[in-house]
Formats: sequence, C-alpha cells, structure tokens
Amino acid sequence: MLIQQTLTKLHSLKLSGMAQGFEEQLSNAAAHSLAFEDRFAMLVDHEATHRENQRLRRLLKTAKLKVAACVEDIDYRHNRGLDKSMMASLLTCQWIERGLNMILTGPTGCGKTWLACAFGNQACRIGKTVLFHRLPLLLEDLQIGHADGSFHRRLALLAKADLLVLDDFGLAALNAQGRTDLLEVVDARSGGRSTIITSQLPVDKWHDYLGSANPTVADAILDRLTSGAVRLPMRGESMRKVRARETGTA
Repeated sequence: MLIQQTLTKLHSLKLSGMAQGFEEQLSNAAAHSLAFEDRFAMLVDHEATHRENQRLRRLLKTAKLKVAACVEDIDYRHNRGLDKSMMASLLTCQWIERGLNMILTGPTGCGKTWLACAFGNQACRIGKTVLFHRLPLLLEDLQIGHADGSFHRRLALLAKADLLVLDDFGLAALNAQGRTDLLEVVDARSGGRSTIITSQLPVDKWHDYLGSANPTVADAILDRLTSGAVRLPMRGESMRKVRARETGTA
C-alpha cells in the first residue's frame, strides 16, 4: 500500500520519470542490493532523462519538420559537395548560437530539404525552438493574416523561434505583398535569430527573383539573409533516383 501511495505522489508531483524508475527497481532484484544513495541517484537520472525526452518531443512536434531526418544519417558517399570537416563544425550548432543564417542551394532532389530538417532536428536536440515552413505556403498564410488581423501575431511567432527553416525559396513568383511580408519576417529575425533557406536558385540569381518590381526591397532582403551566412552549395543528381537504383526499384 505504501508503494502505491509513493507512486501516486510521484505522479501528482509530475515526477513520472522517477515513478517509472522506481517501478523498474521494484521488479529488478539486482537493484535491491544497491546502496540507497545509488538507487536514489538512478531515480534522479531517470527523471532527468524522461524530462529531456519529453522536451525533445515537444520541440519536434512544434517544429513540424517536413521529414524525419537526423545528422547521423547524412550520406557522404555521393559527391554532393558536403565537406565532412565543415559539416562536423556546423553540427555543433554554434552558428545558431551566433545568430547566423544558412543557405542551402542546389538542383532538385539533391537533399536540401532533408539536410535542412536534419539541422532542425539537431537544433531541437540541444533545446532550440525550431519552425519549418515552405515559403510559398507561409506567404499565403501571412496574406490571410492581413485579412483576419492575425498578421502581427504570426510574425511574432516567426520572430521568436531560435531557428526558422524557409524551404523552396524562389519556387513561386512573388507579388508585392509577398516581398514586403518576406522582408518583415527576415527583418524581425535579423541580428540574433538564425534562418535556413533552401533554394534551387543560386544566390547570384536571388536579386533578379526578388527585385524586378522593387529593387530596394530586394536589396534589404538579400542583405539580411546573406550577410555572414553559411553557404552550402550542393550538387549531384537526385538522391531519389540514387536510392531507387540502390534498392533496385529504378
């Protein structure tokens, strides 16, 4: 009876990890021979691990990454322009701590979105808040925000995330409102928050994409996105075709 009361109190105190560890100790005969201090330390470790896992699940759920990618699965076998030593440095996420942006460019299928999601996953692991958006859909949502009065709330959420992933930059044509909204987003994040941009367009084509109607806005967007940014120009054939050949489904 006392054991059940203890478990109930642990759950009521939101110490679910410790409660689970206590139940495991009760069913493990080997644990009974350990000193009290050792068993208690194990319970504390169990609770800490449980909370860390819960936090990671919450961060990943909020991030809504397009694919479940992780850095351990980065494929270096194919020549995509990924330097292992540079990648090892980037995977520490110090560039996020410094508020730098990352630009991933390359042909369709080369793995830009996958790699962006892997960096997003890594950022979540170290406790950073992450948001993933396809840029064309995000700009549509912001357009709706102007109509229903939620624009500033949406902008504040985008500005607050430690890492924002903007996928498919340059894929859809921009109207005047879209350019202005994109400037608002990148301006709200400049100087402290990191953004990953994926694009099939090389960076030297971005001004043409942004600036046909308003070169001043284009200059402002480019300055905020590219200044000091980490650039990863990727190359190679579609990884979907490569995977299909490797699995014999091509």
